[in-house]
This record gives sequence, structure tokens and C-alpha cells, in this order.
Amino acid sequence: MSSDTILTCRDLSLGYENITLVTGLDLTVCKGEYWCITGENGTGKSTLMKTILGLRPALKGEVIWSDDAMRSGIGYLPQQTDVQRDFPASVYEVVLSGCQGMLGIRPFYGKAEKERAALNMKRMDIYDLRRRCYRELSGGQQQRVLLARALCATGDVLVMDEPVAALDPKVTEEMYELIRKLNKEDKITIIMVTHDPAAPERFATHELRFGEEVTKIVY
Repeated sequence: MSSDTILTCRDLSLGYENITLVTGLDLTVCKGEYWCITGENGTGKSTLMKTILGLRPALKGEVIWSDDAMRSGIGYLPQQTDVQRDFPASVYEVVLSGCQGMLGIRPFYGKAEKERAALNMKRMDIYDLRRRCYRELSGGQQQRVLLARALCATGDVLVMDEPVAALDPKVTEEMYELIRKLNKEDKITIIMVTHDPAAPERFATHELRFGEEVTKIVY
């Protein structure tokens, strides 16, 4: 594995139960890249996300994260469910929960985790909302909270599943700009599932396009 390689997928087959969605996928993601994963519903995009994160087993093949990625952690921004949108916790509590991987055997958050949560709330411009209840926020504010939470878990890699779904056009552009800055200025590697056909050309360095018959990588 190259020193710049963060993620390698070798001869990967994806699916669930008795359904195979993708076969023979080879993929290499390097530091600082911005990947958009596109395609119609049911072609395997979210299944790939869950598989590379270890939330679903691969049907075949290997998923290999670099040692650096494993040490720094991998931030994950999943699609929200209605139950999650109604979560009765403060903004601060939600963001701080992204630091769980830093605790080790400690039962309580320490100064480092609290400072990390505060830093990422400021990065996402939600620090003034820290005492607000999460479920009282707008959709755009909630996504900023979840992005701050994901950033608490990583310094290098963000994996995002439809981060602008159900947001209005103005808020969508704001979210895209936040993600762009994280990639360009903070050098965070982005792997993002999107239904937006314009997103790859506008933002990405690479596109992984899922279809009914073929999986295509576009550079």
C-alpha cells in the first residue's frame, strides 16, 4: 500500500441476504481526494458505505484501511432517520458523542474531548447553538451538528451518505461549501454518496458511478 493510500478495496462483492449488487470492485482512495459515489437507488452506493465502515460484511474481497486512517479515526455522516431527527439531546451532547473513540477505557469525557467538541462546533458555526435541543433545529443546522460530530471522530477521513438530502437549495450550497473547505483547506479526504448529478463535476476529484450492469470509476 502506498504511503498516500488511505483505503483499498480488492475484488469486492457487495450485497445483502441473497442479493448481489456489485462484483469485482477494485478501488484505491488516496489522501486529500474527494470521491463522489453516484448511481440510482438500489445499485449499491449505501451498501458500499456500510461495507467499508465494517457495518456490513463484504460478500467477497477485502477492505483495507491504512494504519494512519485507523489511528486518526474515520468520521461518518449517515443518512438521518425520522427518529434521529427527533433526538432529545443538546447540540453539545450530540457533537461530544463523536469523541467516544478517544475514551479508551475511561468512562467520562475529559478536557481534550471537550475542547475537540468546542473546536468543531466553531468550525461548523454552531457554537452559539450548543445548549439548544437538537430536535428543535432546522434541517441545515442538524446537518452541521452531525458534521461536527463526525469531525470529532477523525482528522483525516469523512464518509458521508447523502449529506444534503432534503435540504433547500441555499442550505445545500452552504453544506457543499463547508465540505469543500474541509477538503481543500484542511486536507480531509472525502467519500460522499450523492444523488446530485452535478456534484462530481463541481466538487470531486474522482467519481465512482454505480449502474445496473457496470461500476465505473471516472477520474
